[in-house]
Amino acid sequence: MAQAAFSFEVQTGQARAPGLPQFCEDGCPATKHDPVAFDIGREFARHRLAPPLAHLHADSPIHQGWRAGHASYGMRTLPATPRVRQWLQLRLQAWLQGAAFEDVQVTPHHLQQLESSHCPVTREALTRVTGSRSDAVLDRLNPLAAYAAGNLAMLSFGARQAKGHLDWREALAHADRLAQTTAEGTVLHDGLDAVQWRRLAVLMSLATPLPHSTAAMLPLSVLPPNRTRVLNPVQALQVMLTRLFTEAGFARRMVALAALMPSSEARQAFQVFMHTMLARRLEAGPSLDALGTRRAMEDVWSDALVNRRWQRLALRLTEAQCEHLLQRAARRGLSCQEARWMSLERATEGWSLPVAAQVQLSAATPAQEAGDEATAMPGKLRNRGSQKAASCEALTAVGALQ
Repeated sequence: MAQAAFSFEVQTGQARAPGLPQFCEDGCPATKHDPVAFDIGREFARHRLAPPLAHLHADSPIHQGWRAGHASYGMRTLPATPRVRQWLQLRLQAWLQGAAFEDVQVTPHHLQQLESSHCPVTREALTRVTGSRSDAVLDRLNPLAAYAAGNLAMLSFGARQAKGHLDWREALAHADRLAQTTAEGTVLHDGLDAVQWRRLAVLMSLATPLPHSTAAMLPLSVLPPNRTRVLNPVQALQVMLTRLFTEAGFARRMVALAALMPSSEARQAFQVFMHTMLARRLEAGPSLDALGTRRAMEDVWSDALVNRRWQRLALRLTEAQCEHLLQRAARRGLSCQEARWMSLERATEGWSLPVAAQVQLSAATPAQEAGDEATAMPGKLRNRGSQKAASCEALTAVGALQ
């Protein structure tokens, strides 16, 4: 969405309020203080809000920006809605952590689209400003990436506190260790049990670039929340096939998707896997609401047989074949209606991923491309050399996720 920024700077020769620092022509303080913090302070003043007390001292760049904002905006301020307050708090949190914040797509309106009634990790109902572990907070899924669109999700405070600075592998290690001791009863680590740690690990893995073979082995213990971008094509295929059973008409789409498989072996593995999923869906019953159906399909992945049959299918497909399947399914209207496909560059725009992750995502394997040529649609072979890894942005309305 296109945005415009209007700068109200103190003009040269105009009287300044006592005690304000001197400014350069670009509005940044003529000091060595952080211009990012200075801009955060200006945004607080722009919405007629005061920064936290800890930043209201003369040497703070946030305080300096806040004072400059008062001088620039005066009474011409914008409404401080709850989403604006949350957006400013998130920007301040990113600055305190030394993390990048992508402020073009991550707006108060975007944060409103991340709203959820339940935590995807603990499944408890989220509360608001109660001081409890169930309070709703926003956090990054991939701790190595920026506060950017597609990398943010609404969790409970307890889940975020347990997550800390861990990556998905460390979270999965906690889940495996706790699962080995469940025979003695429910065991918690930082307030989460083994199942909850596994959900957290899988949720974080969706926004983390992974090798195809690694991503194919992970069970889909949790479906991606609204606006989450799935970077790994095999996991995006996993999400699409699982969400197929949360909507009407899944039998017809199963048949159509089987025809898109690149080989007879993959088609047979697809049919075995999907019939296994269908049996588990029918066991859950037809009277479930949207939230109950979603959770039932997440719980299906705790079945060892489901995982074995999924891995049999996933490992018969290359990363390029998974991507091609997803694109063809989207063109034919066989994927979930709430998903949107975008290029790699757009999916990770503003993420500030480490160089190693960017190389892994952008690298194309000639063997994979050659293996997928047999299934390419007529007239599309000329685009194969520049094809990028697909990503899925779940655009489901909040009500549909509940």
